[in-house]
Amino acid sequence: MHLSFDELNSDAAIWYAVQTRPKHEKSVSSLLEFKGYEQLLPLYQSWHRSSGRMKSVLLPLFKGYLFCRFDPNRRLPILITPGVSSIVGRGREPEPLPSEEIARIQASCTSGLQTTPWPYLERGDLVRVECGPLQGVEGIFINEKSTCRLVVSVEILRRSVAIEVDRDWVRPIASRRGAAFSGPEAKRAVRSSVPAMA
Repeated sequence: MHLSFDELNSDAAIWYAVQTRPKHEKSVSSLLEFKGYEQLLPLYQSWHRSSGRMKSVLLPLFKGYLFCRFDPNRRLPILITPGVSSIVGRGREPEPLPSEEIARIQASCTSGLQTTPWPYLERGDLVRVECGPLQGVEGIFINEKSTCRLVVSVEILRRSVAIEVDRDWVRPIASRRGAAFSGPEAKRAVRSSVPAMA
């Protein structure tokens, strides 16, 4: 049975993480789009040496995953898509993604700023971007060497991405530092370099 676009993207449709077979993210993304689903495959630019020359390639920010919006009661067309391994969840039940996490990833992808995969962080200085293309986005602000980055996470995947930002763009909104955020990460966390609240 073929569902209409309105049925595929009804109010019951929620964002979920879809796990793919290795190196099948782009083909699954294309197939889901062809089926009429709203999907998101965040990519980043990477440079690789090939035949002695540097070549630019677009790679998935979340290796082995993409995001798709659908009604969980009508998930069979997703599961039978070639290249799909599973829908991320607890047991047999898909676990929906918080809308704010998807909004952060979408904002990161459309910002035009350099974005890269990043080790997942659970604790740190929580900040909000107050200007620039990521205005309103919240994340963990870190300083590595001379580069400032905003780290945003997808909790269910335990994966993060880092976006280069100007440190003058952000303001602290909370500190949730604890035992799990220590060692090298703690040294890189921005404290004094984050501008004070106006």
